[in-house]
Amino acid sequence: MDVIRNIGHNEIVEITTPVLITWHDGKSRLCGYFRALNNYTKADRYPIPRITNALDKLAKAKYITKMDCMRGFHQNGVRPNSMKLLSLRCHMGIYEYTRMPFGIKKAPASFQSMMDTIFQEEILEGWTVVYIDDIIIYSETWEDPAQYIDRVLSKCTPINLKISIKKSNFGQQELLALGHKVSGLSLAIDQNKVTAVLQKPLPRNIK
Repeated sequence: MDVIRNIGHNEIVEITTPVLITWHDGKSRLCGYFRALNNYTKADRYPIPRITNALDKLAKAKYITKMDCMRGFHQNGVRPNSMKLLSLRCHMGIYEYTRMPFGIKKAPASFQSMMDTIFQEEILEGWTVVYIDDIIIYSETWEDPAQYIDRVLSKCTPINLKISIKKSNFGQQELLALGHKVSGLSLAIDQNKVTAVLQKPLPRNIK
């Protein structure tokens, strides 16, 4: 998946943004600092599902599958006339995003809209929850998950929507999803999230 392309010396560049390098699990991630662009971007009002509503749907599930869309927003394309606004400036030159980058104001709503459209039938039938780049399948019997997973994957293949096997869990009775430890018998906050908050340093000023 080509996420960025190098801009040639003979191409006109109207705007560039600085580059940030973030680290997660020992790996670096390239991010644009799009605050200035976001200030001039109209917000997308497409609704993001309420996590509480999604968790309610999982409350009676005996088997849960969570599939993670690989590299999330990067699987969503960008219109050619918008690419010129997504240029990055770094020591290696100027690059332009060809896929939706992280950090854009409209990215979450745009991706949610795309996913809801793709999996509309599965959501309406009451066995799938889609929360941005997470696809969660739930069922009360062991026989259902296999056919449900096959059906979801059959929607992914034609449009080249990639799933991260490493970040996915299949047919589990308990797993981490939507920031919680979820099962048909219990619900608890993911302790890793709690630890991260407790370890966060205290504010030093009002801002």
